Amino acid sequence: MITRTILKSLLNRLQNGKALIILGPRQSGKTTLIKSVAQKSAEKFILFDCDEPDIRRLLEAPTSTQLKNIIGENNLVLIDEAQRVKNIGLTLKLIVDKIKSVKLIVTGSSALELADEINEPLTGRKYEYFLLPISIEEMLGTHGALEENRLISTRVVFGMYPDVINNPGKEKELLKNLSSSYLYKDLFSYQDIRKPEILERLLEALALQLGSEVSFNELSQIIGVNKETIKRYINLLEKTYVIFQLRSLNRNLRNELKKSRKIYFYDNGIRNSIISNFQPVKLRQDIGALWENFLISERQKYLNNNQVYTKTFFWRTKQQQEIDYIEDLDGKINAYEFKWMSGKRVKFSKTFINAYPVQQTKVITPDNYFEFLTDSNIPLVEV
Repeated sequence: MITRTILKSLLNRLQNGKALIILGPRQSGKTTLIKSVAQKSAEKFILFDCDEPDIRRLLEAPTSTQLKNIIGENNLVLIDEAQRVKNIGLTLKLIVDKIKSVKLIVTGSSALELADEINEPLTGRKYEYFLLPISIEEMLGTHGALEENRLISTRVVFGMYPDVINNPGKEKELLKNLSSSYLYKDLFSYQDIRKPEILERLLEALALQLGSEVSFNELSQIIGVNKETIKRYINLLEKTYVIFQLRSLNRNLRNELKKSRKIYFYDNGIRNSIISNFQPVKLRQDIGALWENFLISERQKYLNNNQVYTKTFFWRTKQQQEIDYIEDLDGKINAYEFKWMSGKRVKFSKTFINAYPVQQTKVITPDNYFEFLTDSNIPLVEV
């Protein structure tokens, strides 16, 4: 059993009159997590799986009296994949307001409808959480630094989805299933997705441009659709937690790139599955981009799980000066470069250092990545 970092916070905030909302991609472990909360809370609970058609009908437009009858004597209500239920926000509001003896936890794998559905009805009545696939920090707590360090090449290629981690030897099969259908289940049922083949071609183009700046104009030419369609599909992919954007930092210098962006995948395994490339790291031409994607996505998990609120960027000038990753925390700048091969000398741009209040510059390699992705400086042992 892999203990999730946000479990403690969920247990502390489990109370009457508030709903706990857990968002995140499908198969990231949300169902397992809410069952863990139920078991550790020792509350009598009922679980509604909204992938089931009869459950969806049950929760679509019930009265408070009907809800009381459905919930019965249970003190804890778990509603899984709530985005599948029409008008779910009003149903959740009724539970919170009218059934005072009940604590409520809700999960959703898509922000396409759920965020709009719940924001207004649950104003002041909810705590929101974001659950991504397993993090390095969580794996260190499960089996320690030595074992996790031995697996770094596997993690970079196959990613961190729970099923992938728990079923060694079946990674390719599981990732192909995820990337071909299950991960996009909510997208394909969404009304604006009329041509799934465009979505698939866009994902492949983004996967091949990993670590590079992304141009909507260039993507529209590659795929053969207009720029607005590209923007809309990228927005939808973000709302189903497949990809995320990193924007360029530009505040002081005339030659900084102003509106540039990079797009990363929340999981390396999904990215590699999209382009059907599971070669080991020793044979890969894209290991630099893979390492960058792995570290930035893992850092997003760390910041999210530990509720660290910082702005994140990359930096580049028209003269090709570049810094891979930047965090701005309360006006203090930390700048990072990512290198798969240790020992290479890296110089941070003096232009950047002179222009910004830089607190720290650091090169992250397989020799020191634990300290970037956890709270502690864990020594790495040569293996």
